[in-house]
Amino acid sequence: MVSVEVSDAEVVVRARTRSGEPTGCPGCGWLSEWCHSRYARHLTDVTLAGRPLHIDLSVRRLYCENTTCPKTTFAEQVPGLTARYQRRTPRLQSLVEDLGVVLAGRGGSRMLRILNIRLSRVAVLSQLMRVPLPNPVTPQVLGVDDFALYGGAYGTLLGDAATRLPLTLWEGRDAEQLGRWLREHPGVKVVCRDGSLTYRQGITAGAPEAVQVSDRFHLWQGLSRRVQDIASTHRGCLPAALPTVSEDDHQPVEKTTDNAAAGSRAGRHAQSLFEAVQALTRTGRSHSSVARELGLDRRTVRKYVRARTWQEVMRRPPRKPSTLDPYLGYLRQRWDEGQHSAKILHEELQVKGYLGHYQRVKMAVAPLRRGLPIDEPRERPPSPRETARWITTHPHRRSLHINERLPRFLDHCPELKLTHDLVRRFATMLDNRDAAPLPAWLGDLKRSGLAPLVGLARAFHEDRHAVAQGITTSYNSGVNEGRITDVKLQKRIMAGRAGVRLLRHRVVLIAHLRRRHADRPTVSPR
Repeated sequence: MVSVEVSDAEVVVRARTRSGEPTGCPGCGWLSEWCHSRYARHLTDVTLAGRPLHIDLSVRRLYCENTTCPKTTFAEQVPGLTARYQRRTPRLQSLVEDLGVVLAGRGGSRMLRILNIRLSRVAVLSQLMRVPLPNPVTPQVLGVDDFALYGGAYGTLLGDAATRLPLTLWEGRDAEQLGRWLREHPGVKVVCRDGSLTYRQGITAGAPEAVQVSDRFHLWQGLSRRVQDIASTHRGCLPAALPTVSEDDHQPVEKTTDNAAAGSRAGRHAQSLFEAVQALTRTGRSHSSVARELGLDRRTVRKYVRARTWQEVMRRPPRKPSTLDPYLGYLRQRWDEGQHSAKILHEELQVKGYLGHYQRVKMAVAPLRRGLPIDEPRERPPSPRETARWITTHPHRRSLHINERLPRFLDHCPELKLTHDLVRRFATMLDNRDAAPLPAWLGDLKRSGLAPLVGLARAFHEDRHAVAQGITTSYNSGVNEGRITDVKLQKRIMAGRAGVRLLRHRVVLIAHLRRRHADRPTVSPR
């Protein structure tokens, strides 16, 4: 018997289960139709035509006729409609859990409110944490990588390289915890990781028979960082990348810039700090000791030590190009013709197609009022980061701009030229998947005399077997890198306030949820 009541506020369905229908006992499975009593269950289902749907269902309580069963009575369940100790239908419960996985607490609660279902964020999170995690299957190829959790804390993420699904994550980069997980899940044959000594020790302790692979991306990233350190040390050679200019054009600009910088407050500060750092380091003191005495960061002290003059540490970024640059010649011409009104000049430029603000034109002609030339944009030398990117980029993928400038400072700086040659040799090994030249290449790194490359050679030599596997095999940590991007997304959705347990739940379940919906067949409309 079913009756339906429809109002503007809600839809109420009243129903009653049939008597005389046998039902299985949840304790022993025996069928019984011996009715003890009835009671009403109040269920909530997904909305119907935008209205909340409530179901008042009268169900039977039955006796269990099995004398050995610990249950004396039990309540019947309606498949697809009721569940034990649940006041939501399975369909609504599944919707709440999926929204909790995808949108977390506040987002899931707001989405349910749009669907006219009232549920607090705490209830959404509670239902999410009740969802059991899928049983992890021991992978053949395991990916291990770290990610920034919060502040200076890091976490560890494990992923299956074959199924591309995350397995678990935890706080910290602990070798003991990784080794314990590997011992609890025997059968891992290949482990992809970065160059971390912690992970290397954990894998060796937990799965000594597994083949360790140092990921190609992390190998190249480590080399690129050393190249940037070398470029920072030889930043004085980087201006050689600029096109040659005549002495008449170059000298006044440099002289004016240096004089202006020396007379400024920032220039006097940089000059005094440079002299103090240089004086203390000449006595043989370490960078950390100088940093403590002067109240500076150790990296700041290192920057002042590497600089040859105080001007090198001054931040003097050139003026950035603007939409007014194509019209500077016209401004100079009209100024020479006697038109000194910035408002009239702006109106004339608007007729020519200039869409910028009047204030930019006023600032552009300000130097002309003082008898100075217009401040035109000047090309700046590449930064150490740009230099490292130029050196590590494949020659066929460099732009014409880079191909014109790179040979200039390579010819000017033997150290950068040597670094460039060593980088290209390592890139050839990666392209050809050939680790045979690796020992000779490591020997050349040690003999290069460049401290960053010598340190890299030492690290690669200690991990040479995993480095060789990373060069020659196709195994990599690309799956983990993608999953770490997903971890960062889930952290931002929860405003970075999620604990490790909640973050693990969402990261693992959302990957399985996407896989489940991706595997569903698409029904084409007729």
